[in-house]
Amino acid sequence: MSERILEVKNLCKYFYSGKNTPPMKAVDDVSFYVNKGETLGLVGESGCGKTTTGRTVIRLYAPTSGEVWFNGKRIDGKLSAEETKEVTSKMQMVFQDPVASLNPRMTVEEIICEGVKINNLYPDKEERRKQVYKMLDMVGLTREHATRYPHEFSGGQRQRIGVARSLVMEPSLIIADEPISALDVSIRAQIINLLNDL
Repeated sequence: MSERILEVKNLCKYFYSGKNTPPMKAVDDVSFYVNKGETLGLVGESGCGKTTTGRTVIRLYAPTSGEVWFNGKRIDGKLSAEETKEVTSKMQMVFQDPVASLNPRMTVEEIICEGVKINNLYPDKEERRKQVYKMLDMVGLTREHATRYPHEFSGGQRQRIGVARSLVMEPSLIIADEPISALDVSIRAQIINLLNDL
């Protein structure tokens, strides 16, 4: 049996707009698991809760109820600083909109390095720069791109930067939230092939 990396049990995420209004059930009783080395696709119509499920699993939203297990540890409740660091470094997300998910005031190098600096993975500045160049090369960009800003790139290139940002943390799980839906049809195949290769 493969090693189970993620298990979601009866996950619910409700949003409340007021005291006397019923909750909006964005995610209601969802269960699935992912083994190491597997790819799992959540399929459903627009607005059915796919993005909310991903954001709840990665702890951007607190679940209303249910359990999330990552690498054998339950992560849906309160975590210590050390546990939080492990989860945020080993679980990464590639967001749907490459424009909205990149800070326009930061260079590509700063964007890719942000998580590395926060988690103190490579304390040496030169080592961090080497990792940035390695990630840019891996996603089909060049080291010259490191000093540029997001507005200087096409949609496909921005999404490659988003992929590089998640990969630099060397995660054991990547949640890709419709990473090609905001891209031109001509670029979609490039990003799908890139993710398949990685």
